Amino acid sequence: MLSFIRDANLIDMNCLIVDDHEIARRTVSHLLQIEQSLKLIAVCENATEAYRNLAIHKIDLLLLDIEMPGISGIELVKGLGETRPLIIFISAKKDYAAAAFDLNVVDFITKPVTPDRFLMAINKAKEIYNVSNLLLDNRQDDFVFIRDAGLIRRLNLDEINYLEAKGDYVKIYQNEKTYAVRSSLKSIEEKLPGKTFIRVHRSFIVNIGRIDTMEGNTLVMHKNFVPIADAYKTILNNRMQIL
Repeated sequence: MLSFIRDANLIDMNCLIVDDHEIARRTVSHLLQIEQSLKLIAVCENATEAYRNLAIHKIDLLLLDIEMPGISGIELVKGLGETRPLIIFISAKKDYAAAAFDLNVVDFITKPVTPDRFLMAINKAKEIYNVSNLLLDNRQDDFVFIRDAGLIRRLNLDEINYLEAKGDYVKIYQNEKTYAVRSSLKSIEEKLPGKTFIRVHRSFIVNIGRIDTMEGNTLVMHKNFVPIADAYKTILNNRMQIL
């Protein structure tokens, strides 16, 4: 069985603060320093700045005001779609709580924010992140869990053909299905069994048992072509035990 071994206190989460009030931004920034596992990536005054940072950084937790000029916090979240960070709303108005929780956010904090209430929300976010984030650790298992459109989905390792890095995401290819996981390829590689999965390119990891053919610097895997970089070819040939 998959064991949830990772200590929540050891999780590193990239955070983004979005609030149009300077005092609120400073307060939340200060509170983030309480937890060493929280890394503040950027502080934004509005949704436009937030979208820009979300496009170029891997953000795990969004600490978000609601009433802002232009695009509100609720509108911002609706515009993010399914592949979004965890959300904690921080607002001076309790009336927004129901609408906020309808968006399946982690928590809703009312201003002024106290350290105890802030840590309560952060611990909830860390627990969710620990369970549903990326691929969970255990090299001996024959399956992994991924977060897929709000669901935690089980994938059998022997059904995965290959993985491809796509910016801040990694695409996981099965025969007829494809999934996108917000992660780096290196992070996922560390969680996969090395006897089965091998990197063949800076952007590709393959399941050796799912290779159909190899010609030159190209693998064919269920009608798809995967490039082999010269730096990885010798290692791949040795691992394939070619007769």
